[in-house]
Amino acid sequence: MFFRLLLLFTLVPLVELYLLIRIGGLIGAGPTILLVLGTGAVGAWLARREGLRSWIAVQQELAAGRLPAEELLHALLVVIAGVLLVTPGVFTDGFGLLMLLRPVRAALIRRVRSSIAGRIQVGDVRLWVQEASPPSRASAGGPGSTEEPDAVEWPGASAADRREPRRGRVIDL
Repeated sequence: MFFRLLLLFTLVPLVELYLLIRIGGLIGAGPTILLVLGTGAVGAWLARREGLRSWIAVQQELAAGRLPAEELLHALLVVIAGVLLVTPGVFTDGFGLLMLLRPVRAALIRRVRSSIAGRIQVGDVRLWVQEASPPSRASAGGPGSTEEPDAVEWPGASAADRREPRRGRVIDL
């Protein structure tokens, strides 16, 4: 995950810089700046419009007594598109404008869902679960017991585990 984020935060600005230099060399500095400002303004207007549509769709789903999961995903992608649109650059503006199109968002949602479903079937998804709290000191051995509360028998625990306090653990699916 760290490597992907590193690539994202280094390669995207480099691509943006390269595109801006190339476009500036073709059409000039002034028109390039106007292009970036224009796509940002149009993108902000479209993001506002699509965000309002998503908000209305969420409200309608709630009013109908349904969980608006799909509409909330669309709203999240509209917010991400808005962030991309206010980021100066041609590449991010193009991707942000594409994400404002509902069919593109629906395709992206389908792709992410199928990817997650495939990872669950393969067993590549990890969940963080919190186990039940350990028994209290009183239940460890009762009053007058010589058994230490930290040495409580846990089902399936090794000898080393019995001496360690219980924490949440990662379960491979």
